[in-house]
Amino acid sequence: MTSAPQRPDGPTPTPRLIATDLDGTLLRDDKSVSPRTVAALAAAEEAGIEVFFVTGRPARWMDVVSDHVHGHGLAICANGAAVVDLHAGREFVQVRSLPRAAALAVVDALRIAAPGTSFAVELTTGINYEPAYPPFFKDPAARIATAEELLREDTNGGGAPVLKLLAHHSEIAPDEFLTLARSAAGAYASITRSSPTALLEISGHGVSKASTLALCCAERGISPAEVVAFGDMPNDVEMLSWAGTSYAMGNAHPDVIAAASGRTVANNEDGVALVIERILAELIAQQQA
Repeated sequence: MTSAPQRPDGPTPTPRLIATDLDGTLLRDDKSVSPRTVAALAAAEEAGIEVFFVTGRPARWMDVVSDHVHGHGLAICANGAAVVDLHAGREFVQVRSLPRAAALAVVDALRIAAPGTSFAVELTTGINYEPAYPPFFKDPAARIATAEELLREDTNGGGAPVLKLLAHHSEIAPDEFLTLARSAAGAYASITRSSPTALLEISGHGVSKASTLALCCAERGISPAEVVAFGDMPNDVEMLSWAGTSYAMGNAHPDVIAAASGRTVANNEDGVALVIERILAELIAQQQA
């Protein structure tokens, strides 16, 4: 998609906060932040608009944007399971964990509903995984064992909070796997996905990008109507639906396009920066009127 962004219907209030996903949204496909985007983020903060990075990434993968967060320094990671301070070495400010009993219930349900599922466990201390889990980003410090063993309190990790359970299947289509998992295990946890593969991300019940962003905004006295959000994958749907103004990227999943109130160009075309530039231009015009 290369045309200009499609505006949401009706007047767009001046935002107080911009919430943006990273992969497939703010970042280009090579995982870089373009100079245009860097400038747009800085200009938004200079204009008094807070910027929150809201991502499925764990805190340890936030170096790509650490130099581009201003003001508060906070980011929402792991699909809302953690708020981290990027100005303080990715220190955890808030953790909304997945109870181990709930994670085990999900494992049990998916072993029955989708035989062949492999699991990884994302803790505040790092990631551990099963032998069959695909080699996405293997961590040499990770412990390798069954999910049941990894979720025991007395294993390595010392009972560290569980941020996410990850579930992968090599044969089921991604959206089909998500639908199946929500049907089989949705009573125990929040289940979503952001990968182009059949990789599910499982958080505590009610934990999402949207619910944690709502908490952060409430602390600041910011209403949903004062938030502009950007995203591209199913794990962004709740956030885009919650925000008063939201944009699906030109490369977005169909469910994201349906949830957003507007649409911008693709991540490789700096779709987030384009909208921020327009917001700031309109703000300047209002001030000069």
